[in-house]
Amino acid sequence: MARDYAARCPVSPVRRLVAAVVTLLVAEGISAQKVRVDEELEAYPTESVDLRCQFIDGAGRTKLTQVSWIWEPSEGQRDNIAVFHPSYGQSFPNLAFKDRVLFLNNSLENPSIRISHLKMSDAGRYTCEYATYPSGNEQGTTTLVMLAKPKNSAKVVTVQAGTKSVVVAQCEAAEGKPAATIKWLASIGGNHSTSTTNGPDGTVTVRSEYRLVPTPADNGREVTCMVEQRTQERPWVYPLKLSVEYPPTVSIEGYDENWYVGRSGAVLQCLASSNPAPTNVTWTTASGSLPDTVVVEGNRLLVPKVDDAVNTTFICEVKNKHGASRHHITTIVIEQRQITPGPATGAIVGGILGTLAFIGIVVGTVFFVRKHQEDADGPPKHKPPPPVKAGSSTEMLNKPSEPPTATETAPLSPGEVYYEPTGREPVTNLDDETTGALNGGAPPVMVDLAKHDSINDRAAADGHHGNDLDSSNHEPPAANICHGESFVYPAMYV
Repeated sequence: MARDYAARCPVSPVRRLVAAVVTLLVAEGISAQKVRVDEELEAYPTESVDLRCQFIDGAGRTKLTQVSWIWEPSEGQRDNIAVFHPSYGQSFPNLAFKDRVLFLNNSLENPSIRISHLKMSDAGRYTCEYATYPSGNEQGTTTLVMLAKPKNSAKVVTVQAGTKSVVVAQCEAAEGKPAATIKWLASIGGNHSTSTTNGPDGTVTVRSEYRLVPTPADNGREVTCMVEQRTQERPWVYPLKLSVEYPPTVSIEGYDENWYVGRSGAVLQCLASSNPAPTNVTWTTASGSLPDTVVVEGNRLLVPKVDDAVNTTFICEVKNKHGASRHHITTIVIEQRQITPGPATGAIVGGILGTLAFIGIVVGTVFFVRKHQEDADGPPKHKPPPPVKAGSSTEMLNKPSEPPTATETAPLSPGEVYYEPTGREPVTNLDDETTGALNGGAPPVMVDLAKHDSINDRAAADGHHGNDLDSSNHEPPAANICHGESFVYPAMYV
């Protein structure tokens, strides 16, 4: 498969040349890298660090004669700090590292060293260099990065309210390496500026200032300094409350426009907003001195008993180190007490009215529901027409309510006689199409002939013939309908 692909897609000579050069360079690099060291190490002041070095000779043809550790604190500066010779032993020529450097192994093949009591100035490049035969010098370089946790701090700068932008807070990350980053978190309008200072030992101090145009409303508001740096596990956060000083702002409370003659325990209170706190509170009147009937207790003016002497204008003056401010109020003494419904009275009245309204709604709802039920279960709204016999007076007799039988409910033809199986007398349907219409469209009427004859006999005895009875002068009695019964009557006997 590979041969077929190579046959179809031959490699150009240029690509072959590039591949050969890359392979040669890699091979030379591998063969040249005979000194194995760490590429980079990080350490902190006062700590210790091990710089490892090992000579790799696969063929064993290289002869090692001496190994040296060379420190390069900056570009172009090289100082030997440790030397090892198999015959002459160890040597530490640099006094800056004396008693702080030692070889971990007394061997040319592994001449690793340890540096103790590290300083920020120890940062730089450390080269492990071999003197060999016949290839000459072989070396490997480790970069030592010294880190320093910054000393973070933040503070508020007390300022006076004004119209110019000033520094109100400061934040600092001192002597850190690498340099820290400072951010401000604030919900108020402002801006910040940052500056850095490099130390002699390689550390960096970062300072940031937060500025704004301070107003009395900014006093006590919060800004937060946040410091981020490589050596910190999480950002350092420090909240600050601004301190803005301003002269007093004064108000007087306690007068309710109901100072009537004889009232006791009236009080006026002088309230001041200022920073710093007021140093002096003074009560006077528009005419100068206070009435003899009042008592001053700090920022309060007490009136044990109201009289015409307090019918005046009271003035309260407050001072602090930034200035003074005053406020006045005129108290009017009236003859009689004004009775005004308070909030509690209004709430009680409102609660009572609300309760009554709720009860009315409940009662109305119950009444409506019950009325609706009675209308649904009660007798019909209209009265059915009574049965009428054509050509004669009749007397309606109510039949006791009995469930009609199948035979009773079946309609009879005009003139048809129905015999009751229970021994009743025959019943004849006197209704026809004409009389049925006269009956108001009601179902056919069952007439008991025997009872009809007895009614006619009684009428003759009274001097009237049954057929002469004027049915128009006799209104039939109202039908008795029990609650829950239908207005459709059962069979009636006339």
